Amino acid sequence: MLTRLPKSETLEIKEGFEKRYKALLGKSYDNFIEHSLSYITKSVRINTLKASIKEIRDRLKSEWKLEPIPWVNEGFWIKGERTDIGNTLEHALGYIYVQEAASMMPAVVLDPKPHETVLDICAAPGSKSTQMAAMMGNKGVLVANDITGNRTKILELNLQRCGVLNAIITKSRGQALRGFEFDKILVDAPCSGTGTIRRNTETLRTWNPDMVRRLSITQKQLIATAFEMLKAGGAMVYSTCSLEPEENEGVIDFLLGKYENAKLEKITLTGLKSSNPVLKFEGQKYNDEIKKALRIWPQDNNTEGFFVARVSKI
Repeated sequence: MLTRLPKSETLEIKEGFEKRYKALLGKSYDNFIEHSLSYITKSVRINTLKASIKEIRDRLKSEWKLEPIPWVNEGFWIKGERTDIGNTLEHALGYIYVQEAASMMPAVVLDPKPHETVLDICAAPGSKSTQMAAMMGNKGVLVANDITGNRTKILELNLQRCGVLNAIITKSRGQALRGFEFDKILVDAPCSGTGTIRRNTETLRTWNPDMVRRLSITQKQLIATAFEMLKAGGAMVYSTCSLEPEENEGVIDFLLGKYENAKLEKITLTGLKSSNPVLKFEGQKYNDEIKKALRIWPQDNNTEGFFVARVSKI
């Protein structure tokens, strides 16, 4: 059952936003708005660098009911009278990371291994970096990069809290890392965040088409830079918490058009419902290969909205 946000948090939806998303969703638009203006179920990821899944489930079960997130073994939706999971000892000690369920998908899709060299090109605040470090068992090399100093400080604190030992933190534009090669790269790109309205209603106030267009330019620069640093035979995941075609399908279409050795891989995640990627919108036709990507609307799994694509370099 959905719980509606308080009336004080229910915002007027811009005419341009409504028109655009009705064109994208058709009859599903009202369902999208209903979910976007409803509370999201909190979720956590158990940090296996510090404790086993069973140990932490046993520690939390007295106050919360933990429901497994089907597409990530360490992820759980939490339900209970207390809502301050971030104030617990388990969180302070780095046994858990409060992370939205859809946000756990990109690292799972990238699937970093212990022996690999991995780049998280937009790493702060560290949710996906800490997740990947755990998947790597603190082995191999994880380069966690971000451009903003204040965000890099938060990234450092989260890596320390979670006991990450195999990470190198860098503060630079992605282009500055050229010359290095990586087995796997995550590009969780800065975006308009239109998939996160239910956590941040401010997104509805700030949304405008010009912002989307500007962000898509940055995203294309980032994905091209990342692909050039990817080793032959390597894999890259591009993800956003945006639902805008220009920031998602349009960026992947750009990459496939620019590099002949870029190949999109089909993504399948256990227990996940996904909608078809957008292949045609507002006069733009995107590469048919993009149907292999994941487009997640909030109403699909009662999560945030998300987009995930996995690209291999052949």
